Amino acid sequence: METCTSGSEGGKGQRCPRPTRLIHKNKEVVEKCREVIKTWLKDIGLELKPSKTRLTHTYNGFDFLGFNVRQYQVGENQSKQGFKTLIKPSKKSVKEHKEQLGNIIKRHLAAPQAALISRLKPIIQGWCNYNKSVVSKKTYKGLDDVLWNKLQRWGYRRHPNKSKTWVKKKYWGTKVTEPKKPWDAPKVDNWIFMTKEGTYLPKHSKTEIIRHQKVKGNSSPYNGDLIYWSTRMSNHPEMSKQKVKLLKRQKGKCTHCNLTFRDGDLMEIHHKVPRAQGGNDQINNLELLHLHCHDEKHKMKVKNKCHESSKDSSELDDHPF
Repeated sequence: METCTSGSEGGKGQRCPRPTRLIHKNKEVVEKCREVIKTWLKDIGLELKPSKTRLTHTYNGFDFLGFNVRQYQVGENQSKQGFKTLIKPSKKSVKEHKEQLGNIIKRHLAAPQAALISRLKPIIQGWCNYNKSVVSKKTYKGLDDVLWNKLQRWGYRRHPNKSKTWVKKKYWGTKVTEPKKPWDAPKVDNWIFMTKEGTYLPKHSKTEIIRHQKVKGNSSPYNGDLIYWSTRMSNHPEMSKQKVKLLKRQKGKCTHCNLTFRDGDLMEIHHKVPRAQGGNDQINNLELLHLHCHDEKHKMKVKNKCHESSKDSSELDDHPF
């Protein structure tokens, strides 16, 4: 199967289309499509950039949006088609992630351990969540090894006169993970980068791989099956755990307008009791709303406050003393 990877460039101030992938089983069809695209871009003052346009076979693979898509030849007993398609994090994406982690550690050579963890944690979680729907387990393990070495050197540099055992006891601890099944033994990890207070840095390899689920045959956002789409939305790899819990608790509905959330809706977490009034971030004090419903709710609160303040001012005018 042939693939054409293309990018375009234009003059100053011109918007350029995003990178595109054309896939077809015939090489001639891909080449013809490339010529059609060239003609179409020429009419609007753009052209394909030669350095970003290449024609390749899917057996060689290609990168797209931080992933590497490639077909591997296998035996007949493994696949009737004779190949297996695997999507992995691209080498470029992994390299950029390593450099990002390394730069943060360098900028925090003299910072407290908790500050370093607070900067690394969201980056690791975000990158892992983006890649957890593809073949990433081996990549996660390799990144953990690289990060462990960087953090070890970070600790040795801070305490050059201390032994490695002393540094290990100071910056690494033990974390016990409860098993999902009651008959399984708990998992003990003695190499967790953590503070004495219990703040720890999550490992890449602890991210659970969740495969992308295909849309059911006849399902469509426009056929009225809102329960299916609200449930599917909660399984989205980029959906936070907090929002998933709220979606399940509210049965996929907004608590303000009581309408079911649809795919593509902007959602906002709302505090029932504001934090300024003593509220917290616990799940019992949170609810999930549409973005416009969240704005409407806060708008009503502002109106009520203005109404109360106008009442107070009128009372002062009638009774100045």
